[in-house]
Order: sequence, then C-alpha cells, then structure tokens
Amino acid sequence: MAWYPDAVKMELQPESDSQEAIRPTQFIVHSIVAPWTARRTYEYWRDSTNLESHFGVDYEGTVGQYIGTETRADANAGANRRGDGTGAVSVETASNTKATDPWNAKQVEDLIAIGVWLYQRHGIPLRICRTHSDPGFGYHSMFPQWSTSGTACPGPARIKQFREVVFPGIVARANGKTTEPEKPSTPAPTTPVTPPKEADMPDLLTESSPAKAEVPGGKWSLLAMAKDSALLQGPCLYSVTAYATVIGTPGTRVEGRFQDLTLSTKRASLDLPMDAGVIGPDGRLDVALTRPGKLAAGVQLRFELLASAPVTVTYRVLRGLVWR
Repeated sequence: MAWYPDAVKMELQPESDSQEAIRPTQFIVHSIVAPWTARRTYEYWRDSTNLESHFGVDYEGTVGQYIGTETRADANAGANRRGDGTGAVSVETASNTKATDPWNAKQVEDLIAIGVWLYQRHGIPLRICRTHSDPGFGYHSMFPQWSTSGTACPGPARIKQFREVVFPGIVARANGKTTEPEKPSTPAPTTPVTPPKEADMPDLLTESSPAKAEVPGGKWSLLAMAKDSALLQGPCLYSVTAYATVIGTPGTRVEGRFQDLTLSTKRASLDLPMDAGVIGPDGRLDVALTRPGKLAAGVQLRFELLASAPVTVTYRVLRGLVWR
C-alpha cells in the first residue's frame, strides 16, 4: 500500500483492508460540492457512505489521504478497478455548494504535487487520458464510464484550470526533476511512460506575495504578485493564471484585466475586463483569471483589479507556463 508522503493519513477501516488491490494507471480529479476541510471529508466517507476517494484537498492546502493508492476507491465507477487489475487514483477537492468556483492557489499546488508523485511512484504517463481506460490524467466528467449517472464534475472553471494550469504544471515539474524519480512499487503500465521532449517544455512560473494590498472601490489598481507589478517581460510566449484572495463586503463585485506595457513609450494596451465574481456571505472571494499570449521584447505583462467597494487582497499567486 502506497502513501503520499505529505498527506495527513486518515485511513478508512475496514474499507482500506477489505477492498481489492489495484495497479494505478490513472489520476482523476473531482469537486466534492462542499467547502469542507480534509478532515470533514474523511468523516463523511467514514460515517455517511461506503464510497470514497483516495485523497481530499481543502481550501487551506491540507491534503488528506483516506486509502492507499494501491487499493481500490469507489469514486470513479468503471475506473475504480478494471478486469486487468488497473484502476484510478481519485482526489476530491473542496468547492462551493454549486461547484462553480475555480481551485485556489493552494489547491492547484497540491494537485500538481500529487500528480508528480503519482508519476514518480506509479509511472502514470504524463498525458491526458485519450479513452476511459487509457493511462494518464483526467477529470471526473471526461468519460461517461467514470460516472454511473452522469456528472459535470469538477465544473467548467476547474476543467479549464486542469487543462491550462494543473496538468501542464504536473508535466513541467515532473520533467524538470534533476534527480532520478523513485521507482514504482508496482509493475509499470503496459503503455510506456513517454514524457514530452525537453525542447518542447516550458518553464514553470510561480510567484507569490503574502503581503496585504488595499484596493479602493471603483478604481483599477495594479496588483503585484512578487517584487513589483511586472508579471512577465518579453520576448516570450506564455499561459498564466493570476490568483488572489479578496476580502470585503459581501456582494462586492470584482473584475480583473491584464495589460501589456511597452517600456519605451510607457503606453499600456488594456484587455477587456473579466468578471472575477462577487464576494460571498463569508466576506471572501477566490479570484482566478487566465491569459495566454505573446510578449515582444521590451513589453511587460501586468494585472489590474477593480472592485465596486474597497477590498483587501490577502493572498496572491501567479502561476503558469513560459516559453522563451
């Protein structure tokens, strides 16, 4: 039985001993449609249902592991365990009660870290699953065989993140290892692991700032992610996502937009505003806005935030892929 080394272990008994063994060949991500902690998810699996996932990831960056990755879990219908003994490793992630919110920065980091570990530990190939039984990475609604009654899980916002941020992040980090990965404890899948060519691999960008930033109401404000407000400087191709935790009065609407600033002329080319959402009853909104593009030499990428009333940004991260 394999355990993810950074997870809080909350093994389900007797499920973890009585269920069949699997040879993990897939990683499937879910949203649990509840803003639960990893421990509350564990209690739900233990006390309220005989179904479960291998992992749970909450909003605060806690990873709970409820069952070993070489034991069948029940979250993926036909992918739980196939006749040849292969099966999927599953992760539930905290969400709002409509499963419409994006993963926050901590959840994205956890999903990438788990995905890299599964590649190293079990040899899950660095590709998105091409069929319901094809080894690789996917999300719950990708194939009907993975759900008994149909599902939209994990929702459009998170599906977009999976394809543009999470999976590319797994590939980039796994490919950038300077030491030999741990050998799988189980036989390698019949389909060989074929990482992308190094020449095609982008740099993985992660910048963050824990410092608070006050954003006045009704005015566009530059939001720095690290040392200054310049997120990137050309020449480069990129696909980045700006994450921010915004605290303020419930009902406050928040928008974001990217801009290209030409350093020689100090002239900015502004994107159309993107709706980031409305601050909820708990006084919090997790923003995640994505932009792919190309920067010429001498051009910087920046990010602005607009709120209908004064707000405080308490946490911000820029994550993405950059080709230079």
